[in-house]
Amino acid sequence: MTEHLPEQEPPDQRPAFYPDEASSNEMNAKVTCIPPLGQATQIARGGKSVRFTVLLETSNPSLLEDPDEKPAVCLWHNHNGHYDWSELELEPTKDYGDVTLINRPKNRSLTRYWFTAELPGQPKHAQVVSFTVKFRMSSEKGWKWVKDSTGMDDGALQYHGMDHKAHKSHELKRFFADISPDIEVQSEKPDTDDTYLYSLTCPVTAAKDPDSGYQHHRLGKPIHSSRWFALVRLWTPWLAPRQGKGRFELDKDGVSLSFLREDGLHVACLAISGVEDVVTTFVHDSEGNVIIKGRNDRTESGTSRVLVAVADTFEVANAAVWYQARKVVGAYGALTADAETKELMDDKVKPEWMEEWYDGLTYCTWNGLGQNLTADKIHTALDDLSKENINITNLIIDDNWQSLGTGETQFLRGWTDFEANKEGFPDGLKATTTEIRKRHPNVNHIAVWHAILGYWGGVSPDGSIASKYKTIRVEKQAGVAAGSFTVVAASDAKQMYDDFYRFLSASGVDSVKTDAQFFLDLLEHAPDRRNLTTTYQDAWTLAHLRHFSSRAISCMSQNPQMLFHSQLPRNKPQLLVRNSDDFFPEVAASHPWHIFCNAHNSLLTQHLNVLPDWDMFQTSHPWAAFHAAARCVSGGPIYFTDEPGKHDIKLIRQMTAQTPRGKTVILRPHRVGKATDPYNGYEDLALLKVGTYVGPARTGTSILGIFNVSRQSLSEFVHLLNFPGTEEGEYVVSSFVGGDVSPAMSKTGQSAMVGVELEVQGWDILSAYALRSFTIKEKEVKVAMMGLVGKMTGSAAVTGLNMYVESSGRLRIWTSLKALGVMGLYVGDLEKRSISKDFMVMIYGKPIPEACVAVSESCAKVLEVDVERAWRESGEKAGWSNEVTVEVFMS
Repeated sequence: MTEHLPEQEPPDQRPAFYPDEASSNEMNAKVTCIPPLGQATQIARGGKSVRFTVLLETSNPSLLEDPDEKPAVCLWHNHNGHYDWSELELEPTKDYGDVTLINRPKNRSLTRYWFTAELPGQPKHAQVVSFTVKFRMSSEKGWKWVKDSTGMDDGALQYHGMDHKAHKSHELKRFFADISPDIEVQSEKPDTDDTYLYSLTCPVTAAKDPDSGYQHHRLGKPIHSSRWFALVRLWTPWLAPRQGKGRFELDKDGVSLSFLREDGLHVACLAISGVEDVVTTFVHDSEGNVIIKGRNDRTESGTSRVLVAVADTFEVANAAVWYQARKVVGAYGALTADAETKELMDDKVKPEWMEEWYDGLTYCTWNGLGQNLTADKIHTALDDLSKENINITNLIIDDNWQSLGTGETQFLRGWTDFEANKEGFPDGLKATTTEIRKRHPNVNHIAVWHAILGYWGGVSPDGSIASKYKTIRVEKQAGVAAGSFTVVAASDAKQMYDDFYRFLSASGVDSVKTDAQFFLDLLEHAPDRRNLTTTYQDAWTLAHLRHFSSRAISCMSQNPQMLFHSQLPRNKPQLLVRNSDDFFPEVAASHPWHIFCNAHNSLLTQHLNVLPDWDMFQTSHPWAAFHAAARCVSGGPIYFTDEPGKHDIKLIRQMTAQTPRGKTVILRPHRVGKATDPYNGYEDLALLKVGTYVGPARTGTSILGIFNVSRQSLSEFVHLLNFPGTEEGEYVVSSFVGGDVSPAMSKTGQSAMVGVELEVQGWDILSAYALRSFTIKEKEVKVAMMGLVGKMTGSAAVTGLNMYVESSGRLRIWTSLKALGVMGLYVGDLEKRSISKDFMVMIYGKPIPEACVAVSESCAKVLEVDVERAWRESGEKAGWSNEVTVEVFMS
């Protein structure tokens, strides 16, 4: 699909802000505030006050003409009432001088002033408190509003109220006004603590073939909603985020919703589809009511099902509806192929076989080699990668390898034969894969692309496939692929898939990327959707389980039926599923939107039995590093699609590492990376934060990818509380881009934050490492394992860690690594220690040369061990585990 639809165009961003002439003299003054401007900050229940901290920075000495007169900062807020605005003067302070400030410009000196004050008490009328900041460099210069110099909107404080505890009953009508009487509401027992959960059902008119039955029901107007977040059907195959303040209004059908109320509660709503051929979504009416929209493809009356959960946090409310959805889908018989799936799971799939499929570096032919694909082009590309020592594990042979009929566009070309087309692959598919494996033994898995119904144009009525299997003609809805085409009938779909995948397996193919799955929802008539949708999903699932041990990528499959039928149940291995619309290398405006969209879609896909695939990208592209960092924190696979000879080797090395056996692997966090604040919109002047976590609770590493998706430079404080999974105890925070390492901090500390400034297209990856304290020779020392430094998510290389003080008094740090590189160890008093006298490092019980151990150039508290150099020089061979163990002894 080479031309973009209107739905695929990225949304408009807020234009870059340029101060007016009166404010231009203050352009060299930057104000950074926590709680932040332009965003909503939630204040925990029972909080007695909110501490504001402001950093004022200037690089213009003329703004400070009078040395006896210091700058001043004031908070302007409506804590006393919606229309009752007051001023709170912030006091100068030196308490924050140790806060690490990341990515500050190094080409000019900055003068910094810190200010702080407490805003006491709860708001009198339990409303959302708005605030902004004004500052002056001197009395002569006068006061300037931050909005006039940056365009930054007011911030908001959302206080968690106590009102909910005063109510004996917690009926849904407390959260939605004027609920339609034909909606049946049932309270459910949630799997999450401190949550209200409701199950809603309402009738949907029967289909009158060939037309579906439709019915709308009013859920009502959200009560006391201040902000909302939705995931909508961008177009048939894809989801995308929408955000708003106040009035609820969607431009597309919604699948999930969440409302942030004025009292700090979150109300999450989920529309269930894929059960009994009913699709349920959300729309709105002219009065801002949430409307439940049901489509029924069966000829008997159906039921729309919606779940609503209320909790103190978005994550808990969101989890509650998804946990319950899994029960609903299982209870209503959506797992039609469950017994056969279980048999194949027991016989065909072993979890340990999946690791290299998930974690191996993957090359895809699509953008890199173009649509005129040939075996020779594939060989040339792979030879080029080998020459650069890029040893991929997986290869995806994308669109245009298949044998197709004729047609002016791809939507008019049908699939004719299992074998590859003779023009590009004259010796056949098996000869191509055999040659690939012969030249490149590092390639473990070869996948081929195909559409769920064969090709974009279905099946050619004149080909061998149509002659072997029963076919039918079906109509597609108006749009890019409108018209009729031929497909294999439901009665033969299972056999066709079994035969096709058996052929692929015999041809040396052991995995697939199955695209255009939304075509099943694009069928015009209810009987066709009713007969084909579930049948094809199950036929495909059973075939990839039987022949490829579930090594499959599901693409263009975010239509609601597939989310719930194929991707939610946990009766098979996690499936790789594309998480958003494509990477469009030639559309400059698409790149920040692509990351924003994926990060928010993952708030849904985290609860599916999938690994979200943020799509391939090119390492030589102007936005390459931005995309690479996002893939590294996504928790999903990493595919690249470079043209031969156009590689950023340094960037590839930052994303990956080589194992002792010479395989190139990605360093994938095992938790899905997702947006940490769903209510920040794409137009808001806020840094996008994507959070994930590596390792066990308490001792693991919390990771935040930070991305500037706006059109202007942004500066924020990132508090330790923003890092997912951080608990009690102390942490140090490092920056991948700048190499900075913060002082030790704890959540309750006054300065438990780092400052981050990012220019347009800027990004960084922050890692919060848990400190552990030991006593050596009666002195306390704090240490933290940082994994492989110089890698974007190097902590994901750590597969085992044990720290303890031996009976001799030495501290022993045992680490198992899945790949080679430079291992970093934070040591709180490293400046006072001698590497030669206080440390000994061993690999597999053998000391390594002292030249392989050094103090980091970026931070004097980080000990670096060049495990890769030590391994190469030692002559060790890879063991059966394909890991390397490192022991550090400190005395």
